Formats: sequence, structure tokens, C-alpha cells
Amino acid sequence: MGLFQKTKKSHVIQIALAFLTLALLSSTEVECGRDGYTKLLDFQAINCRKHSAVLTDFGGKGDGKTSNTKAFQSAISQLSQLAPDGGAQLIVPPGQWLTGSFNLTSHFTLYIHKEAVILASQDESEWPVISPLPSYGRGTDAPGARFISLIFGTNLTDVVITGGNGTIDGQGAYWWGKFKNKQLKNSRPYLIEIMFSQEVQISNLTLINAPTWNVHPVYSRDIIIQGLTILAPIDSPNTDGINPDSCSNIRIEDCYIVSGDDCIAVKSGWDEYGISFGVPTQHLIIRRLTCISPDSAVIALGSEMSGGIQDVRAEDITGISSQSGVRIKTAVGRGAYVKDIYVKGMKLYTMKYVFWMTGNYGSHPDNGFNPQAFPVIQNINYRDITAQNVSMPADLEGIQDHPFTGICISNASINLSANPKKVLWNCSNIAGVSSKVSPQPCNLLPNKEPMSCGFPPDTLPIDNVMLKNCSGSGTNI
Repeated sequence: MGLFQKTKKSHVIQIALAFLTLALLSSTEVECGRDGYTKLLDFQAINCRKHSAVLTDFGGKGDGKTSNTKAFQSAISQLSQLAPDGGAQLIVPPGQWLTGSFNLTSHFTLYIHKEAVILASQDESEWPVISPLPSYGRGTDAPGARFISLIFGTNLTDVVITGGNGTIDGQGAYWWGKFKNKQLKNSRPYLIEIMFSQEVQISNLTLINAPTWNVHPVYSRDIIIQGLTILAPIDSPNTDGINPDSCSNIRIEDCYIVSGDDCIAVKSGWDEYGISFGVPTQHLIIRRLTCISPDSAVIALGSEMSGGIQDVRAEDITGISSQSGVRIKTAVGRGAYVKDIYVKGMKLYTMKYVFWMTGNYGSHPDNGFNPQAFPVIQNINYRDITAQNVSMPADLEGIQDHPFTGICISNASINLSANPKKVLWNCSNIAGVSSKVSPQPCNLLPNKEPMSCGFPPDTLPIDNVMLKNCSGSGTNI
């Protein structure tokens, strides 16, 4: 081989190595060594941590059979002591990590490796029972108490749950069976619940088979939820995707959800309990959401909305084979309000309804609700919507003597299915306007040309939160 050929070969190898190095440096995750510990992680978070540890440091075993509840609890308890010194992150390495419920701490990151699966235990003794939410007065499945969520936290500041698209498997079939057979004395656990907290991030994870709701931030603020894939059988009961509940300043984006219930359900408490607690959900952004939910809504507002819902901004929404695009659910006894709702850029395929509102969603926690607590529904805006294969464009049912007002629909093109409903627009006790909507809306939404329904031009504070580039390198505590 001549010198030129050797030089050329060496140069090619150098280029190949350079590209390999660049690929490794730019990847979100470097693979694990033989010991199973993660060597290097690169990810984005609201805050980075000074210290890092791996679950196996605390006796964790990823064999899918050994309970890791004590390992998680011990790890988080010890790492919580590092909060004043730059915080800590716990890495869940490749493996199947069976566990019951565990509580998070402040200034903390839970990182789930792309080849890691957290498996929810089906041993009820590993799920403590806690009091019902004060804004609900009872459990959602049964009166009284509820099982704590798999991943839980309360009164936290600066907590991150993220990963390289690692998986949390709720193994919900056990709970679905008990629910369907009416064998529950306490309400089913959620997959992730964060209460009374601030600066929360939940991102880049796959959540499957939740016992009931998947992600439930409640009584919290300054929340970023992004890059979640949430999957459950379409006949699984109440497996809502993301339920912001009495929360403020929330950003939900780039999520893909297949659900047995609403993909996103915005809530704020139930009847007299929610009215008394009085904490609304407000300043919520939802963008780049894709949803499949044959029996429920892409986005639902309510029905538990007794603390109020205000300033919801949804854009670039895709719904496929779902019951409705956006559904407002309320009832006499709920009180409070749903107002200042803005939706634009919605694409829907194979839907029962595009628009659905009801003031007759009559479930109540008990008989103590106030029959004079009438909800106020106003300033509801939809624009720039295309829909294919739709059975009925709209079912809009307000409350007699308490109509839903300020409804605006503009630039909406709805193509009907082969066998649509005879009545395309069912409207009662509502008031509003429409513009460039096909098929032609009901008389309670008269045409007003030219017009575009509102969408706020300002930026919410949560949109100004920029994630930082963080890393982890095994154990350095």
C-alpha cells in the first residue's frame, strides 16, 4: 500500500471517528456499561443538579420481580438532604423496576433511562391510602379515601420527572377489573400526582396502562408537561391522559395520547367542595397534541370545574377517531365558570362531534350540592378548524335561564360522514356568532362577516421558561 493510500485511509478513519464522536456527543443518551449504570446522560430540564446517583446504589434490582419500593424511598430520602447543595438526580437504569408508591422531594430529578421500565406493583399493601382531595370531598371511584399515586409529591419546589423516553407501566388491568366488578372500597391510584407544588416538569416519558388518570398536577403552578406518549386500551375506564386541576401557569406540548377517556381534562373541583376550595385552573397552554379517544374528548373542560376554568389557549390540535374535539361539561350545582377559552388550528378525523357543550352533566359527589349554583360559560372561541368524516358538527346545550354566551366559531370546514345525524347543529340555551362555517350553524350562532374569533396575542409567563441543558454521569454523591 502506497503512502498516499495509507494517508487516505487514515484520513477516512479520522473522519469516521469524528462523525462517531459527534454523534455520541449530540445524542440524548450514551449507552450503559456492562454494570448497567448509566455513564452519561444529556437532557433538558428546568434546573440541573449538582449530584447524581443510580437506583442500584440503594439496593435496587431491575429483574421485574423484586420490589424496589424501599430502594426508591431510601434513595429519595437520602438525596433530599442534598437539596441545599445544588440538588440531586436519581437515575433509573436499564431494567424492569417493580415498585409500589414513592414520594418525590424538592430540587430533585427522577430520570428514567430509555431502556428502563418502572412497573407498578399489584400488591395493594404497597399503595398507602390517603384522604380525598379537599376540592372533591370524596374519591372519584368510591366515597372516602383513595390509594396514593405511584409517583407522588406534595409541597415541592423544583421537581423534574423525565427520561430518554423511558416507560412507566401502571399495570392497570388489575385495577380496571376491580373497578368494573365494583370491588373497590377506595379510589384507584393515579400514575403521577403532584400536589401543592411549584416549578414542575414532566417530560420525555412513555406512560402505559395507568390504573386511572395518568398525570394529575393539582393545586400547583408553573408546570411544564411535554413530550409524553400516553397509551391505554380504548376501553379502559377513566384512563385520562393529562388532568391539570386547580393549577395555574401550565404548558402542555408535543404529547401523543391514546386513551379510554379524555386525552386532556381540565378540572378544578367538584360541586360544593370545589366552590369552597375556590382555586381555578387558569393560564393554560395546550399545543401540538395528538389524541385518539373513541369514547371521549380530545380536550375536555370539566365536568369538575367548581373552582373555575379561565384563559385556556389550545392550538395545533389533532384528533383521530375521537368522540369530540373540545367538550365543555358542567351542570347545575357546579357553580363557578368556564370562560376565556381559545382554540385554533384543530384538525379532526372521524369524529362523532366537533363541538360539544352540555349543562346537564349531572354526576354529583353527594346530595349536598347547591341547586342554585349555576355555572357561567362565556367567551368560548374556536377558529381555523378542519374536520373529516363527522357524524354531527355540534351539540350545544346550555342551561335554561342560564345560557352559555359569547360562543364564537370562525373558519371551520366540516365534512360529514356517509351517514350523518339528521340534525347537524343541535343548539339550545346558547348565544354567539359564526363566520365562514360549513355546514351552516344553527340560528343561535348567526353568521357575521367577515370575522375571526379571538386568540390572545400576549405571552403567558410559562412560555418564557427556557429549559437548561443538563447531564448526569452515574454516581457522584
